[in-house]
Amino acid sequence: MIVPVSAVFASALAVLMLALAYRVSTFRLKYKKGVGHTDDPDFESAVRSHANLTEYAPIFLILLVVGELNGIGTQIIYWVGLTFVVGRLLHVWGMAKGRGGPHKGRLVGILLSWLAILVLAVLVVWNVVKINL
Repeated sequence: MIVPVSAVFASALAVLMLALAYRVSTFRLKYKKGVGHTDDPDFESAVRSHANLTEYAPIFLILLVVGELNGIGTQIIYWVGLTFVVGRLLHVWGMAKGRGGPHKGRLVGILLSWLAILVLAVLVVWNVVKINL
């Protein structure tokens, strides 16, 4: 069985991850810093934005694929996926504008990301329980 909606969101997140990796790489070249970061808040923000995506995206994508494979409706999968991607974009924007400090984009972005993961976790378990009753 194919998972076309999950595939689209996995691809979108892969492109975002590459863009964030490129941003980190430009700072690494600028400061000639192969590991870690400097005291530059923009560099630190870039590193954490990339790392944060790599921390949250895997569990989200696993739940998204499992949900789609287990029969959660395509529209729900789509909207939860969109919520997560928008959340990640807002988080990146908030990290950049806030230079790693507090920013509304960062707050809203992480809340949307957490909400998407929580909704998927509940839907996956609910769907499994519903099927096995």
